[in-house]
Amino acid sequence: MRSRKPKLLDKAGLMDYAVRALSVRALTQAELRDRLRRRAARAADVPEVLARFKQAGYLDDRRFAETYSRLRRENQGFGKFRVLRDLRARRVAPQLAEKIVSEAFRDADEHALIEQFLRRKLRHAGALPQLDDPRRLASLYRMLLRAGFSSGKILESLRKLSVQPEWVESLESAADEEESD
Repeated sequence: MRSRKPKLLDKAGLMDYAVRALSVRALTQAELRDRLRRRAARAADVPEVLARFKQAGYLDDRRFAETYSRLRRENQGFGKFRVLRDLRARRVAPQLAEKIVSEAFRDADEHALIEQFLRRKLRHAGALPQLDDPRRLASLYRMLLRAGFSSGKILESLRKLSVQPEWVESLESAADEEESD
């Protein structure tokens, strides 16, 4: 199979392409810039198209980061570090991402967020179960780290659920070793 080269677009074509791209999914300035560069017949058209979308209010990294942070926290239950990592991956300016995420999580109780996340993942409407398997405890620890919660808060939460406190102690010492490497 031959790979298809995308058709190169003039300024009007880039405008239409940008409208379609933004109607499908919210994009950061950097993401839209990359998409437009791949399709532009003239590289000089890209900044003009971006400027028109910014001026019209359709392209705003601050608003994107605010909405993204709020939705990732409220709907998916992710922690601060995961949201920050995802915004950086979407190429929001690091300082802006940190400021917005800090604001989004300012009043959040991380223990409550961890508990909600575990309830959803473990499908428990009532009280969370007592964990009697060290491998399951370690698995939950890794899952919560990937979800963006701080290791200290994770360990405190898991300590409440563990049947054997020494299991959490072993997780804690392993986490300390990883941080010192």
